[in-house]
Amino acid sequence: MERISVFDIFKIGIGPSSSHTMGPWRAAQRFTQDIDVSRVTAVQVSLYGSLAKTGKGHGTDLAVLLGLNGDDPVTIPVEAVQPTIDGINLLKTIRLGGRRDIPFDPASDVVFLYDQTLPYHANGLTFTAFYDNGEGESHTYYSVGGGFVVKEGEQDLHATVTLPFPIDKGLELKDWCTQEGQAIWEIVFRNELTWRSETQVREELMHIWTVMRDCIYKGCHTDGMLPGGLEVQRRAAPMNRKLLEGRPYRDVNDWIRQISRGNHTFQQILKWVSCFALAVNEENAAFSRVVTAPTNGAAGVIPAVLMYHLCFSESFVEEDIVRFLLTAGEMGSLFKKGATISAAMGGCQAEIGVSSAMAAAALTECLGGSAEQAMMAAEIAMEHHLGMTCDPIGGLVQVPCIERNTMGAIKAITASQIALESDPSKAKVSLDAVIRTMKETAADMNTKYKETADGGLAVHISVNLVEC
Repeated sequence: MERISVFDIFKIGIGPSSSHTMGPWRAAQRFTQDIDVSRVTAVQVSLYGSLAKTGKGHGTDLAVLLGLNGDDPVTIPVEAVQPTIDGINLLKTIRLGGRRDIPFDPASDVVFLYDQTLPYHANGLTFTAFYDNGEGESHTYYSVGGGFVVKEGEQDLHATVTLPFPIDKGLELKDWCTQEGQAIWEIVFRNELTWRSETQVREELMHIWTVMRDCIYKGCHTDGMLPGGLEVQRRAAPMNRKLLEGRPYRDVNDWIRQISRGNHTFQQILKWVSCFALAVNEENAAFSRVVTAPTNGAAGVIPAVLMYHLCFSESFVEEDIVRFLLTAGEMGSLFKKGATISAAMGGCQAEIGVSSAMAAAALTECLGGSAEQAMMAAEIAMEHHLGMTCDPIGGLVQVPCIERNTMGAIKAITASQIALESDPSKAKVSLDAVIRTMKETAADMNTKYKETADGGLAVHISVNLVEC
């Protein structure tokens, strides 16, 4: 199977969707590398299936413009996103690959094919370049979840590498941990050394956490209404103010110290975890910078649970950040290999369910649980997300998506606590069994519940969207 790094699971980018924003953005960038930009006179983009049906709400058209324009989701300043889009719409011109201006009218050159779906995956898009000699070429790409992109005709595989501990199933991971006498995060760390030095692994994981932490902080300090027309009011900032009860702080680290101080009631901790998750996904909905974990729609679960551990666990040490992200990343990899992390293929169980399983396993190891208990926690978390539909109202990653991150975080913490008090050898359901079950459930699920806005809450809540 494919060899997936933790840094493939955790990607820094722009919201609101990894499948519908980051994936198409990367596909557009890839397209400019696959053609002769110097000869192009015009470009057209066709969006199929789920990308067409919820593309407007997920910003798919905007992501494609930015990718064609040569902008990168990791480095583009958040404040430059909208002005760049406005400039392309106003001038009817795009700087293809960041190198050459060509005429481009988003109203006619981005085509939404609502009633057509390509056979390989529900998230398909085709780019066509027209050359100065009257010829041209087309390339089709698929956004297969979590920001991963596959070009038609290519396998869904990363470059083949030889890992010291190849892992495709939970049982294999368990066997390696037993054989080496190490925790999950230690086995994963040794695999990561195939791609990066020890220093790079640690530094890049800490950078991932810094982006997550800063996203929580920004979301907890931004009031107002989310864009898109649903008129959803932000809630994280008011919750943050109420919970802090006027205690002063100077910066993000001082803010965290203030949260950590004092005797916390169960209700307060629940509210803080919800606040952390809401903050991230409100930022995601506002086209801000987040980390796929494993997707943008589920980006709040991992940061919320890790922040919970940082603020409220007496045993927390900084090294836990590295341990947490390594263990979580491996769980995400197992679900991607054995099932899917694409809501367009598996519904919300593939996003919130997977992120909850990732967080549950990671928290369990950080709290001293064994590898078997960590995998049991992941199984428990996913078991209680099986069949969850993806039914975004108005095609926006807002309702019910933002609140679902709070539920995923709380379930992860609960699953971890249950696993820590359990004997995994007596478990009736294995991690591999729940991954297989999730895959089968995804296959059986009606298409209208897979990120199309054709079913569920999306058709039972009347909205009159006004772009804002």
